[in-house]
Amino acid sequence: MSNPAHVPAILQEPSRHRYLKLIALFKIGKGVLLLLLGVSLLFLNARTRWMDALSDWTADEILLEHSRAVAYLLDKLQAVLAGGTLHAAGLLALFYTAVLFTEGIGVYMQQRWAEFLMIFATAAFIPLEVRHTWHHPSLAAVLILAINCFIVWFLYFVLRRKPVAAPAQVERELAKTA
Repeated sequence: MSNPAHVPAILQEPSRHRYLKLIALFKIGKGVLLLLLGVSLLFLNARTRWMDALSDWTADEILLEHSRAVAYLLDKLQAVLAGGTLHAAGLLALFYTAVLFTEGIGVYMQQRWAEFLMIFATAAFIPLEVRHTWHHPSLAAVLILAINCFIVWFLYFVLRRKPVAAPAQVERELAKTA
């Protein structure tokens, strides 16, 4: 018959640590990309010479003088830049970068609190990813959704299989071995 205590190979000790480290490196990699995005959003707007050079180059490339629609879109982009929307997005990106680095480094060091943090932080974005995939279907969106669902599933089973020992229980076990 079937063994109810059967543990899938992915959740057994050597594989579990390998997958946890892979997930941690994935989160750290996402954090690095988000850090680059956040820094560029915060500091590119502060460089007026760079922005002027970009707008001059864009005007030359798309023949701005001959297109009212493009001029209108560029005016709207300039209003967004002046309104501070990119500054707020940059700060939000840097905040989430800190969360990703905390999750990744904590899980890589096999900290239980980091596994809980990663489950909650990753699961919180799944409804948004489902909505995005529904309205803008693409292979990348489906792949990211699948990876994040796997991470939540895997960490749920890892945390379910690994009970937290109470300090008194640890002392009793140490006393037995001594």
